[in-house]
Amino acid sequence: MLGAVVILALVGTAIADPNLAFPEDVRMSASRIVSGWEAQEGQFPFQLSLRMVNPAGSVFGCGASVLSAEWGLTAAHCTANRVTIVIRAGTTNLTRPAEIFETTTYFNHPLYNEVLQGNVQPHDIGLLKFGRSLTFGELIQPIRIQNSGSKNKNYAGQLALASGWGNTWTGGSSPEVLNWVNLRLTSNQECSLAYGGSSIIVDSTICTRGVDDPTQSTCQGDSGGPLTTIDEDGVITQVGVTSFVSILGCHAGIPSGFIRPGHYHDWFTQVTGIDFDWDFAVPEPSTEAPEPSTTVAPEDESPEVPDSPEVPDSPEVPDSPEVPDSPEVPDSPEVPDSPEVPDSPEVPDSPEVPDSPEAPESPEAPETPEAPESPEVPESSESSESSQSSESSQSSESSSSESNESDE
Repeated sequence: MLGAVVILALVGTAIADPNLAFPEDVRMSASRIVSGWEAQEGQFPFQLSLRMVNPAGSVFGCGASVLSAEWGLTAAHCTANRVTIVIRAGTTNLTRPAEIFETTTYFNHPLYNEVLQGNVQPHDIGLLKFGRSLTFGELIQPIRIQNSGSKNKNYAGQLALASGWGNTWTGGSSPEVLNWVNLRLTSNQECSLAYGGSSIIVDSTICTRGVDDPTQSTCQGDSGGPLTTIDEDGVITQVGVTSFVSILGCHAGIPSGFIRPGHYHDWFTQVTGIDFDWDFAVPEPSTEAPEPSTTVAPEDESPEVPDSPEVPDSPEVPDSPEVPDSPEVPDSPEVPDSPEVPDSPEVPDSPEVPDSPEAPESPEAPETPEAPESPEVPESSESSESSQSSESSQSSESSSSESNESDE
């Protein structure tokens, strides 16, 4: 069963299914992409709308993305054998583009065979030369494409997003308003098994499945549009160019196929003269470089923290052992200086008397030293002697009188 699956190029050209219609053969409607949602103005500023005319005058619809002000990226089967291409930029509603212009210059990858345009092929990728310079603003911006270093990355399980004005159901109508849908990236091995080991699934292929609904998918008219994801550095990156779905239908639940731009940087540069490649390692080291510088700064600051250990230096508090210096409090024996009271050392002299505070009264004793001035006290001692002598004389007199009496 799986081996019988045939692949359908999303521009509307089928293999072994003449009943499929081109998007432009159906009147536009307001319905949405297969299980998707309508975009808001400016939500996808890198999205382009293409209307291609073939030599027979038939018109076909595709998508594309803005690489630079002068170059766009699309699927090779969208531009192969076209006479002219009308490009709308900065638009969500096809009736109100920010810019609309025409070009006849495109370049399809040399490994893509334009003679077999009706068949799904690998290397289904091409460049558009605008022939003018887009004005970038809120509605028009370039998209970063997958770098060469990630060209074979296994994105299995990672979320992605596809956008376009493609059919809203197999054989259904295409919308006037840009639609988008969430998808889950698969491994190339899973994709190859889903298509019975088809040789179309090569290294430059990347596939998706629905996230919430198995019918979520790109469809006819979405070809050439961008498949984007959030890359390792957090930047929106285009990792695929919409290329094909199963012949069983857009809603069949079989993986949708895209082309990885990361495989074609050399060719992009050769054609445009612009190097669209980039490397994660360039911004990362530069970012890390300032970080060390940042680290240096903190180191300088951190020493200041050790400087703050000046707080430990504040063990000047141990210097506060100046408090022991405060034994200057013993210096406060300046209080002994107050012993200016002892200037009246009389108090220390009086200490002999004063255990009783009356000693302070004894200072009157020093006043009595005036007594020594009146050595009369000593004279009084003499008087005492004289008194003694007088007493003795009196006694002698008395004795004499007694004797006299006795004599009498």
